[in-house]
Amino acid sequence: MEIGVISDVHGNTVALDAVFADMPAVDALACAGDVVGYNPWHAGCVEAVRERSIPTVSGNHDRAVASETRFAFNSMAGAGVAHARETLTEDQIEWLRSLPTTRREFDGRVRIVHGHPENPDRYTYTEEFSPDLLGEEDVLVLGHTHVQGHERFDEGVVMNPGSVGQPRDGDPRAAYAVLDLDDLAVTEHRVEYDIDRVREAVVEADLPARIGDRLAEGR
Repeated sequence: MEIGVISDVHGNTVALDAVFADMPAVDALACAGDVVGYNPWHAGCVEAVRERSIPTVSGNHDRAVASETRFAFNSMAGAGVAHARETLTEDQIEWLRSLPTTRREFDGRVRIVHGHPENPDRYTYTEEFSPDLLGEEDVLVLGHTHVQGHERFDEGVVMNPGSVGQPRDGDPRAAYAVLDLDDLAVTEHRVEYDIDRVREAVVEADLPARIGDRLAEGR
């Protein structure tokens, strides 16, 4: 069974469309949260995930939009949260509110969280991946750091597919991964998309220009 894994879409429907177009045929999809925030197409990204019935957990931006609380946000992140609240429908916000912070899928073999199994807001970078993060699952999927990577241990796999909408690992291309659940193998993917289109849309939405500018840097 092959699973397409995404995370940290952050309202970037241009990048999300590129990912879905580039992704090889898979049997299922999974999302490690932060569907909204930063970029201006929050509603489009919510609907793209909903219409595909993708198992999704709540990211810190998703929770901030749904509960009107903040996660020590800087001005860019705060502006994205405010924009999402203004442009999403109540039904879409309620969908964000309904997302769990953790879920087990695919007969319990895959656990999906946003930041860390014990704290959804904790950044867990690749160098911190260890078998201690694994419980009864074969695969732990994390997001939040916007840094792509994975490690395979005797106990199973810990993986971060990277960020679709705002990579921060120095590679501006949209990131995703494909998990082969039969072999416990992970293939990391990157795909180019029209960053200039996003930068223009950020300015048109009266969001901080830096949100779009940093996309070209992969930071």
